[in-house]
Amino acid sequence: MSDRKPTSILYLDGVSVSFDGFKALNSLSFVVEPGELRAIIGPNGAGKTTMMDIITGKTRPDSGEVFFNGEVDLTKKDEAEIAQLGIGRKFQKPTVFESHTVWDNLELALNRDRGVFGTLFYRLTAEDKTRIEEILETVRLTARKGDLAANLSHGQKQWLEIGMLLAQEPKLLLVDEPVAGMTDAETAETAILLKEIAKTRSVVVVEHDMGFIRDLGVKVTCLAEGSVLAEGSIDFVSADPKVIENYLGR
Repeated sequence: MSDRKPTSILYLDGVSVSFDGFKALNSLSFVVEPGELRAIIGPNGAGKTTMMDIITGKTRPDSGEVFFNGEVDLTKKDEAEIAQLGIGRKFQKPTVFESHTVWDNLELALNRDRGVFGTLFYRLTAEDKTRIEEILETVRLTARKGDLAANLSHGQKQWLEIGMLLAQEPKLLLVDEPVAGMTDAETAETAILLKEIAKTRSVVVVEHDMGFIRDLGVKVTCLAEGSVLAEGSIDFVSADPKVIENYLGR
């Protein structure tokens, strides 16, 4: 598999990690290509969160290789360094600044790397304003830009947080259960939104909602017991007897 390392955006090979004797990841190997939207499914305890923790530097693997952009060894970097490399992570529960407007949330995200004083005295450039307007359009919040984030629906808060990550220009976006708690209309819109985002960067989505995964229409990786159980289209993976037994049959 090492021949795919130079061209990949994300490369995991033989990654294992144990916590108190429990093997959370067991020789996990998979590759995400530049500009790819990938869906990850699997039962609770399959290793999905641990995998994202390792990619973002929150957890160190016991063994295996983790490379970003073909050459950067993520196991040698801490969380802050990895974020600056261009890996953004969206957790399941949205964390937006509720007492600030939608616009201000995006502006704060845009300014995050400038330090306290840099942010205090920074004035938005025309380019920054254009970028915020673009993000507002992408995340369906142009009409709500002057509203407090607290007044958004749950789904809109999820979109705003995705927008805040986009403001940091990540090359790879890791999104954890984006449609949990969303209405059917918001769920369908989120599938369209993520497909749009994946035109300009790589996106990995962890999700349980199989209807949403089907709407994405992308390659699916099913994890179980810390390694890849099956990989392919949603129809191919859903028909796999091991996936039915380990995940879909529950």
